[in-house]
Amino acid sequence: MTAITISRQLGSLGCQVGREAAARLGYSLVWREAINQAAIRAGAPEVALAVIDELDIFGLRPDRQAVDAYLQATAQVMVELAGAGKIVIVGRAGQVILRGREDVFHVRVIAPEAVRAARVAAGRAVSLEAALAQVKASDRNRRKYLREYYGVRWDDPELYDLVINTARLTSRSVADLVCRAFDERFSSIPVGDNPARIETDCD
Repeated sequence: MTAITISRQLGSLGCQVGREAAARLGYSLVWREAINQAAIRAGAPEVALAVIDELDIFGLRPDRQAVDAYLQATAQVMVELAGAGKIVIVGRAGQVILRGREDVFHVRVIAPEAVRAARVAAGRAVSLEAALAQVKASDRNRRKYLREYYGVRWDDPELYDLVINTARLTSRSVADLVCRAFDERFSSIPVGDNPARIETDCD
């Protein structure tokens, strides 16, 4: 069984790429569901909310014990999802937790800051200035999350099998590139048509 992890910057089209790649492969896509499962197991829903709150709107600061329990539960959920296979996992340090597994393909989706801010402004109907602030805050918090809890650099290219800049590409064309690379890596895996489950509310 195989799986894909997608790390993305806010406004990079990473979630759309994950959704379209999952649909093409006939895979399920998981985003916040993994967080929710981990929070339930760890008994620490406030940690899950803090993780989701990448713009630091709520200012939550869970204690280290709760965070450690959540991280352990997250890792367990990730391993189970990857073990079941036919899954695209967006975010939540999947590229680190599942690093070294031969059955997992790691993708990073990026774009220039200005491009991402313009997309966020259009998608969320906010000013370009506000969108740029959101992009900067998201980058800062995602970078901190990987560094503080996993001891890695978010942008370390060695964590990924494929890094794609979407500045001049559509999510559909990027998904096509991901599927082509994935298919080449796992050439014996058939491509399906109907995903089992798709989450749609991600950035």
